[in-house]
Amino acid sequence: MPLTKDKIKHFQEKLEEEKKQLESELSRVGRKNPEVPGDWEAVPEDLNVETSDTGEMSGAFEEMENRSAIENTLEERFILVSRALDSIKKGTYGVCASQEGKSHPIESKRLEANPAATECIKHAGIQIKL
Repeated sequence: MPLTKDKIKHFQEKLEEEKKQLESELSRVGRKNPEVPGDWEAVPEDLNVETSDTGEMSGAFEEMENRSAIENTLEERFILVSRALDSIKKGTYGVCASQEGKSHPIESKRLEANPAATECIKHAGIQIKL
């Protein structure tokens, strides 16, 4: 059964809130890439290279790797949330993206758990225990 306008609005509000949180978290570990719209890149913590010893430099490189991994994870989710919001604007939100047969709606309980979901429970391969 297709989503009602009220349900779509509910999920849109959840997605917009998540997008704000993701932007806040991304800004703690990175910055928007000025050369690529919508892209983020990790930035290192401030470190004075001239006065840092080898241990500090090693720790800084490790921290940068951690920040980069966090930034990548957050950015992937940010993209999914942004795409879901775009699909609301296009009127295609809540439709399973599986290429298998006719289009059909994504279950409301699936969207409640993950409002950025693009596939129904069956096509996402999710096992539900009763």
